[in-house]
Formats: sequence, C-alpha cells, structure tokens
Amino acid sequence: MADGYSSSSGRGGGADAPLTVIRDIQRISGGSRFSGFFKKDCVDLVRRISLLTHFLEEIRDFERNQRIGEVGSSSSHRSCLADLTLVLHDARRLLLDAACNFDISEDSSVKVHKRIAIRFRGVTIALEKLLTNFPYYDFEISEDVQDQVKLVRSQLRRAVGRYNASDSSLVQSSDNGTDPSLLSNRAIGSFDFESVGKLECRVRPTTDALVESNDSETSSEVVDGKELSNSSKTVMSGNTTTRNKQEIKNLGCCSHHSLVTPADFLCPISLELMKDPVIVATGQTYERSCIQKWIDCGNKTCPKTRQKLLHLNLTPNHLLRRLISQWCAKNNVHQSTALIDGKIKQSDGSFRDITGNLSSIRELVHMLSSGTTEDLRAAVAEIRSLSRRSTDNRILLAEAGAVPILVHLLSSQDAGIQDNAITCILNLSIYENNKELIVLSDAIPSIVRVLGTGSMEARENAAATLFCLSLVEDNKIVIGASGAIPALVDLLRSGSSRGKKDAATALYSLCTYPRNKGRAIKAGVITPLLSMLTDSTNTFIDESLTIIAVLVSSREAKLEIVKANMMPVLIELLSEGSPRNQENAAAILLSLCKKDKENLASVGRLGVVTPLLELRKNGTDRARRKALQLLEILANTQNRFL
Repeated sequence: MADGYSSSSGRGGGADAPLTVIRDIQRISGGSRFSGFFKKDCVDLVRRISLLTHFLEEIRDFERNQRIGEVGSSSSHRSCLADLTLVLHDARRLLLDAACNFDISEDSSVKVHKRIAIRFRGVTIALEKLLTNFPYYDFEISEDVQDQVKLVRSQLRRAVGRYNASDSSLVQSSDNGTDPSLLSNRAIGSFDFESVGKLECRVRPTTDALVESNDSETSSEVVDGKELSNSSKTVMSGNTTTRNKQEIKNLGCCSHHSLVTPADFLCPISLELMKDPVIVATGQTYERSCIQKWIDCGNKTCPKTRQKLLHLNLTPNHLLRRLISQWCAKNNVHQSTALIDGKIKQSDGSFRDITGNLSSIRELVHMLSSGTTEDLRAAVAEIRSLSRRSTDNRILLAEAGAVPILVHLLSSQDAGIQDNAITCILNLSIYENNKELIVLSDAIPSIVRVLGTGSMEARENAAATLFCLSLVEDNKIVIGASGAIPALVDLLRSGSSRGKKDAATALYSLCTYPRNKGRAIKAGVITPLLSMLTDSTNTFIDESLTIIAVLVSSREAKLEIVKANMMPVLIELLSEGSPRNQENAAAILLSLCKKDKENLASVGRLGVVTPLLELRKNGTDRARRKALQLLEILANTQNRFL
C-alpha cells in the first residue's frame, strides 16, 4: 500500500522526521477510523507512539542548540533517529492496513488476521528494542522525559508478551476452523481502553455485574516484592499467558483457574490492578502513583481523554477501591501474607499458631478507640513497645487493624500520644507488607504534618518513617507530591544530629526519583548540604556528598552547586577526604564539568589536576575511573594540563 512517503524520508532529518510521522499517525487516529477486530491494538499503538512526542521534541531542541558537527558521532546519532523513523513508518502502514474493512472470505480470514497480528508483534518488538538501546545521554534527554520513555518501554514489553501468547491461540483457531472474530479478546491480548477508568465516585447500578464478571477464563498474576529495594506491591495485569499451577501458588493466587480482571479496575496508564485509585479533573480514574508521575513529567492533560486538566488535585475514589477490595476478597486475589488462619508463616515454611496473641493484641487495639485518655496513652505506649520487639508483633498489630487508628492519632493534640503513634507507625513500616497498608491508610499527609510541627523526637521518627516507606518505588512519587521534601530540608537545616541523619537518609532515597530532585533544589537543599560539608566536626560529610551525587544529574542542581561556590570544597575533599568521600567528590566534579567549559575552566584554575593525578594513582577503583575521565576532558580542552 502506498503511504505517501518517499524512501528517503526514513533517513536523515534528525528528530523532525520521526515527529512528522507521529503527527501523521495522530491524524490517522483522529478520524476514529479504527474498528473491527484490531481496534484495541491500533488504539494501544497510537497511544504509546504519541507518548514519544516530548522525547523527540527534546532531541530536536538539542540539535538546534548545537553547532554543526558538535553532536559527537553525528552519523551514529542520526542512524538511531533514522531507524526510529523507519519503524514509525512501518507502524503507520500497519495502522492503515489494520483499519481497513477487509472484504475477505471466511476461509482466508484466519490467515489475514494472523498476518496482521504478526506485524503488530514485529513493530512492537522493534520499537521496544530501539528505545532500550537509544543513546539518551548523548542528546541530553531530561530525566523526566527518560522516565516517560521507560513507561512506554514497559508497556511495549508487556504487549510483546501478550502477542507471543496470541500466536498459539491463532494457530489453534486455524486448526479448528474457527473465525478469529469469535475468539476472546485474549487472542490478541489487548484491553478495552475505551472503558477503563470510567467508574467515577458515584454509585453505578452495574457494580454487581462488575464484581460478577470474572467467569471468563484468562490469566491474572499477583507479584509480591521480596527485597527492601523493590516495590512491595500487588500487580494484577491482563496478561494472556496462563501460568502453571505451581507459579500461581507461589504468587499467592488461591484460585484454581484464571480470572478476568474487570476493565474498570485497571489503571489506563499501567494496565495493572489499581490499589489507590484517584480521580482527576476530567472524572477519569487512575492509580495514584501513575497519574502523579504523568503530572510530574510536565503533562497538563488527561492521558485518556487528552482534555486539559483544569486543576491537578487528585481525589481518592473510595467507591472503586472498595469494589476492588470486594472483588479481590471474593476471588482470593491477595498479597502473600505471613498470617494465615491465625498462624504465622515462619522462614522454614512451617506455621506457628498465635491465636492467643492475636486476641490479646486485638483487645489492646480496641482500647485505642474506646477507652479513656489514660487508657489511650497506656495502650499506644504498649503498642510502641510491642511493635519494637519482633516482626511477629508487627504482623499481628497490622492484622488487628492498628494502622488506621494510629494514623488518626497522629493528629492528637497530646504530644505524648503523637510521639508514640508516629514511633509505632515507624516500627510497623519496617515489615515489608505493612508499607502498602500504611500508605493506603492515607498516612503520608499526617506523617508530613508531624514532620513539620511535631516535637523533635516525633520529627525524627517521621523522617525515618518516610525513608522506610520510600523503599517502595511508587511511594517515592506519592511522598514527593505530598510536600514532604521542604519539611525534610528544614529538618536537615535545623534538626538535631539524629534528625539531620534521618532527613538526609530520606532525602537520598526520595531523590532517586527524578522529579523529587527539582523539589529538593527548590526547597533550598544545597545550602544546608554545603554547611554539612564544611562543618568542623566532619559528622555529616558522607551523607551530604551522597545526596549531592544523586542531585548533580539535575541541571538545576548544577547551577545551584556552582552558585554556592561548592567546587573548592569538593576539590579539597579529593585530597583530604576518606576513600568514599574522594569517590563521590570526583563523581560530582565530573558531572559538573561534562559539556560545561566554564566549570572546566574554573576547576582548572582551582588546581584540580594535582589531586586528580594523585587519585588516579592511589584512589579506589571507582575514584581512579572518575579521576581519569575528568583528566581526559581537561586534556582535550586545555592541552597544558597533561
């Protein structure tokens, strides 16, 4: 089929060429011409491709700001863009073919559908591979946009898995003489995005039908993170691949057959079962962390409707959360838990009966909401003690319903009760499965209030709690948007010694999410970090350098670091700091000087070469690598240094 493009349009042209193809693809979809068997696949592909617009616009702006021949290996860079343009051309042709109303006989319909399905799979694989191997750093792609591209890549990877699974379904239908149009939607593995997220905060007459809509057979998966560094989250996807019984058992799904996840329960962005659904200004519902990440990337429109958001407030969708909880309970879809039928699962896989302990803890939790003030003080103090002692107690207290009550007590006017309540939540958050429960109990706003206005002990424990919760990746997004970072910076500036350490640890963890770096810079984090670097006691140098090393990848941070005159301090640490401090100081200086001639000249005048040469000889492996890189940059720009 002729597509109106010359063959030369696939090569050269920089970022303008793929942008032109994307705009044409958007025009194709704008006429609502997608229908029939591949409608969902077309809608999916157009949505994912459209999300690359900001990415390519940044490349175009970068190219325009460069002098001719200054973009490194120009031919290789243009080759990447040319390859991307060719894949987008393939996608455009595929969309046109899939949108056509085929006049085909019943005997040939299977072959035609299979051929188009294979083309969808090929385009998806090619696009995912290109985005994975793209040289983002060479084009100075911002971290927010890289984060958005990562989202597209993850969606493409899931789509590849569904297309792989669809092959066997199509082959089987061909052998049986079945018309693919009669197959279930899982044959292609796409979701109906037109219906996702439409459940608003009003009662719908069809809620019972939604809960009952699990009779069809497709697969679901529940993933429970095991390591502290991973997200401890339950993921329910519309994956078409049926896992074997042992895998399903290991993942915590008690059902003996697969389930269809109601479309309204899936986030339109992540395509996963929502845990914390929120409503945006257009009335659409999304998973909180996903829509917050979308907004953090600078988007001001609704991802689904493309309408402009009149405000950026996120309203909890309590009705939908309740329906999801009911559906999960009915279908035995839940996170792996250490507590089953009054027994605690031990590390060796055996179970220990703790029914008596659970009963006494439930009585104690009941006192939190029904006793006198003195009873309340005694109960929360006892829970603080219990939650500190063992993991078993943390499991039992959460099972007994202590978390929502403790969150409520964070607003207590009694300083002693508030101090004990935040310490209890800190202790409970140490257990991985409790992290999600705490966040879903809407604890973060209350924790942030304690962080800003509580006693020093309460503020310290609030900062430590935010750190524990931030070990779940999605929580970094929610915590960053809650206003926690300015309060942490304030504690870093004026807190006790322990408070500064807790604040520094929380800030380091939160700032691994790119958008939070900008929030920390805006809150003035560089000034207290510099004070910590130059403190005569040398107490906080490690913490300060570690945070700066994370922040320095941000352009705003680089400007503030230079403005604060921090480079002389960093150069001094190259000679006098500990091995770890030398590593971080060298890494920070390298980041400051890459592609910045003014900073290069400054460090040269400040005498950086001598400590770098010494570090290259006697430093750690990482310090030597950083020193060598910086020396090479200096040598390339100022030959007199070497």
